[in-house]
Amino acid sequence: MDPLTIAQIAIGGLLLGAVYALLACGLNLIFGVMRVINVSHGQLMMLGSYATLWVFTSYGALPFLAPILSSPIPFIVVSVVVSMAVMFVVGVFLQRFFVQYVMRAPELTSLLLTFGLGITITNLALYFWSANYQSVPYLTGSFALGPLSLSLPRLVAFSFALVITLVVYFFLQRARFGKAIRATAQHGDMAMICGIDVGRVRLITFGLGAALAGAAGSLLITMYAVNPDMGQVFILKAFAIIVLGGMGSFSGAFLGALILGLVEGFTSYFFTVQLSEAAAYIILILVLLLKPSGLLGLRE
Repeated sequence: MDPLTIAQIAIGGLLLGAVYALLACGLNLIFGVMRVINVSHGQLMMLGSYATLWVFTSYGALPFLAPILSSPIPFIVVSVVVSMAVMFVVGVFLQRFFVQYVMRAPELTSLLLTFGLGITITNLALYFWSANYQSVPYLTGSFALGPLSLSLPRLVAFSFALVITLVVYFFLQRARFGKAIRATAQHGDMAMICGIDVGRVRLITFGLGAALAGAAGSLLITMYAVNPDMGQVFILKAFAIIVLGGMGSFSGAFLGALILGLVEGFTSYFFTVQLSEAAAYIILILVLLLKPSGLLGLRE
């Protein structure tokens, strides 16, 4: 196999991995702050996809928006913003009325609760949008970079995912509220003693994690056809990513997502697409056996 083919596969995997990173970073952020494993995170991503589908099917009915949204980049900007805003509100609602009551309960309790929420969301999606596969064929074609040919949907999705991830990362590192999130993640009781409104931090953090899932769903629908059951597939990939990168590590989730994208790309080329779908589960098993703390996680 020539180096050009290797480079082509690697770039395609990295472009997809950045979108995975949005989903995994949101899941890891929620776990890091609240120690809640949100099994319904994939369904939140699915709702983000349908929010973008709604924008795609509705903007023509708004004459003042049609000229703006007829161009790909403005459309993606608007759809991502709408998806993130809607999912932030949904996340705040779920945390306020459901998740906050199980945060100090055994982990199995939060797993069962979020599993039930995920099933409920899936069935509501089936009721409103049916089980049919739907897509937003807004971006097509490829972009030539020297001898390489890059998928235009993946390239645009990668660019948006990278910008969103960096913005959230620097928000957590530099902003006052971002530091409050990190302090709560390190030790919630100590953060409360220091005057941080831990309840508010957890509420907004869950909303932020859901917004990242919504952004991932908004970008994925430009590359894949979606249906209400898609959340179950992607949540397992997200778990593999955060286990690989390290539970609770935001940067670890990003690194793990890029690695998974590379592994899926090379596996589908050398073997089959079906086997590449199993790559996440193989990685999950190997990491749990060989390095349970992940690449950037800390052993507790």
